[in-house]
Amino acid sequence: MNLAETFQAIFGEGSAIQYFFAPGRVNLIGEHIDYNGGHVFPCALDVGTYAAARKRTDRTLRLYSTNFQSLGVVEVNMDRLTFDSNHDWANYPKGVAATLIESGYSLENGADVVFYGNIPNGAGLSSSASIELTTCVLLRDFNELELSMTELVKIAQRAENEFVGVNCGIMDQFAIGMGKQDHALLLDCQTLEYQYSPIHLEDEVLVIANTNKQRGLADSAYNTRREECERALVELQQHIDIASLGDLSSEEFERLSPHIKQEADRKRARHAVYENLRTIEAVNKLKAGDIKGFGNLMNASHLSLRNDYEVTGKELDALVEASWEEGALGARMTGAGFGGCTISIVKKNDIERYMKAVGRKYFNQTGLHADFYVVNVSDGAKKLTEGVTI
Repeated sequence: MNLAETFQAIFGEGSAIQYFFAPGRVNLIGEHIDYNGGHVFPCALDVGTYAAARKRTDRTLRLYSTNFQSLGVVEVNMDRLTFDSNHDWANYPKGVAATLIESGYSLENGADVVFYGNIPNGAGLSSSASIELTTCVLLRDFNELELSMTELVKIAQRAENEFVGVNCGIMDQFAIGMGKQDHALLLDCQTLEYQYSPIHLEDEVLVIANTNKQRGLADSAYNTRREECERALVELQQHIDIASLGDLSSEEFERLSPHIKQEADRKRARHAVYENLRTIEAVNKLKAGDIKGFGNLMNASHLSLRNDYEVTGKELDALVEASWEEGALGARMTGAGFGGCTISIVKKNDIERYMKAVGRKYFNQTGLHADFYVVNVSDGAKKLTEGVTI
């Protein structure tokens, strides 16, 4: 069945259906530093969230997801948009509409929408930001709003922070909104200055592996880690003029870190400082064609996330360590942690053997089956010119 047929089965015949897409994202390196003012290096993927939609002439939103069919159609009036746990996934598009309205934009046209996502649910590839940006582009189009993609990115982040209540940084929405095919984004999360960096993988491919250990981001230690970093920053600011941990050099951190009172806070700050420096170095390695050097920095990133930031856990560690043992040029956890996915660079001619061997070792360690995805680097959120077959 294609998405148009699904839409007509749910909402019936009518005026023309329009189509939208926003990708998922993976962060190649630079984890848990987007909210610490550092640099991240994400890219958009060729999996994401599709929407088939029909513009309405009233202020009603009718939302349906093929991924959550048991919830049925969620119908809301844009004059009364509040978070409702019973609406589950639909709070993300609702939050986008609410944030646009709170920001002073007029939404006179609601929509009937069927969403379909092929991002593994709960895997840490940012399905939430993907549906947010799909909704942003859709509502901008239907209401003829003059909003740049950067402005939509900020709207989507606010929706997740303030409406849904997850204190995420800007990276996910930025990578998904601003993605470019065959390029990653080096983003300064403090200034939002960015540059595209080509990804030239001739003999290698990117492989995402899902631990299938589900974790709820809002229920994880994510907010605690933010608080620990913020506490460390305040203590450091008594001794140096900085706006964020991302402003520190390694020498400055080593000199000033004794002023951070709690050991846990010191470890979190150490990760943020050194991960930022690794990310900048990694981009230079990639530009120079040094894939092995890039991979070594990915490995160091994972060790820092395990030892200093303590957000990996048994499953992610088992999957990364199996990847290292089976010849990945680089492998690390990606996303918030506590489950979710790893990202690895693997030789093209070794893919099948690699996935079987890593999958076997991972199962022996955890009793869980990992899912593997060979991914390509995609464009960002956009309106599509044709329908979608699912």
